[in-house]
Amino acid sequence: MAETEVSPVVFDLINFLNASPTAFHAVDEAKKRLQKVGYEQVSEREDWNLQAGKRYFFTRNHSTIVAFAIGKKYVAGNGIHIVGAHTDSPCLKLKPVSKVTKGNYLEVGVQTYGGGLWHTWFDRDLTVAGRVMIKEEKDGSASYSHQLVRIEEPIMRVPTLAIHLDRGVNDGFKVNTQSHLLPVLATSIKAELNREVAENGPAEKMTSSSRHHSLLLQMIANKLGCQPDQICDFELQACDTQPSIVAGATKEFVFSGRLDNLCMSFCSLKALINATSSESDLEDESGVRMVALFDHEEVGSNSAQGAGSPAMLDALSRITNSFTSDSKMLTKAIQRSFLVSADMAHALHPNYTDKHEENHQPKLHGGLVIKHNANQRYATNAVTSFIFREIAMKHNLPIQDFVVRNDMPCGSTIGPILASGVGIRTVDVGAPQLSMHSIREMCAVDDVKHSYEHFKAFFQEFSHLDTKITVDM
Repeated sequence: MAETEVSPVVFDLINFLNASPTAFHAVDEAKKRLQKVGYEQVSEREDWNLQAGKRYFFTRNHSTIVAFAIGKKYVAGNGIHIVGAHTDSPCLKLKPVSKVTKGNYLEVGVQTYGGGLWHTWFDRDLTVAGRVMIKEEKDGSASYSHQLVRIEEPIMRVPTLAIHLDRGVNDGFKVNTQSHLLPVLATSIKAELNREVAENGPAEKMTSSSRHHSLLLQMIANKLGCQPDQICDFELQACDTQPSIVAGATKEFVFSGRLDNLCMSFCSLKALINATSSESDLEDESGVRMVALFDHEEVGSNSAQGAGSPAMLDALSRITNSFTSDSKMLTKAIQRSFLVSADMAHALHPNYTDKHEENHQPKLHGGLVIKHNANQRYATNAVTSFIFREIAMKHNLPIQDFVVRNDMPCGSTIGPILASGVGIRTVDVGAPQLSMHSIREMCAVDDVKHSYEHFKAFFQEFSHLDTKITVDM
């Protein structure tokens, strides 16, 4: 059987996914890619000295990143053309006090983040990753820094209960997220034998040892090359250790965790980089090309670094105000701007075809899905969907439509949040996938390529196309 020809873009996605077990790591990987092609980092704590024809980015909480390239023909009041996505995915996050001992086992206390398919987390080889606050002392003075950490090897697991002890499990596996989802880290017997690790080091002196197992703290410290008593605090989550891969009988799928929404984050980032890398890319651009990747979408976006924060408006304002002192120009710029809210979409499931509305059944390999909802759970309207379709038509890219069934609730995205909070024209789109919110999801390699090409075409085409559209005149 012939295999699907896999685009290099797909293998680059695989690399991105494997480097990004958490939102912090995804932002770090995005940052490295941007710096490699010459994007300059700016700080929200400082004044910005922006110039037309230059490229910049900033991070917020190191879990949200906004990158933008200013066209050489840009003047204050011109539009900003944005693809927005999110860096977070449903997962199990370690509790502030994660130290749990039950039945002679050392377990790790976790809390559920987002709406995950929690039964998929059982019997997986898990590890931890995230960020750690480290204390460093030099010449009697202390300083504190955040460092990313990831333990590569499997160190814990959430075991299922044997069928012999739960004969009705196949009639319905109902997870109690408080008592059933604790990963097993070690047995007390083995931990006792290895107790000298903690006793011979400074771990016993640290306050964190009362909140977290010393064994876990020592492993984190070893990975960071510090002492356990230098760990002040951390934000860690459980992660699957199985790598992302191209798979399927004809190599047509991507099997991975976190496709929702790192697939869209990657495609938009790569599109921006490749639409702004050469000297000529921004020569005739009169607007600003931007990618905004937000944290906390899975829990409503209401945080200092979520799409519900002022982060987007702050960015638009600071870019505009760098070129003018006229405060009225920001309103003008917003009305000339456009947001593509990119979040993965539900592909038709062959075993549950009745879950899709008859005329709106997105297929794998079918291209980006335009999402519609009359009740504004998505921000798409006729004007914004037309713009996105027109770009697809010009570049011979497939496009699909999705409307949820009337008798089912509809999810949402950052699209309506930014459309209502900033006042920007928005279209909601996403690549089709299966197993959304599972620990292991799947999408089609063709749709990765389609998404990247569509976003790149958007950056290249929008300024010209927008001049031909009349609505509020």
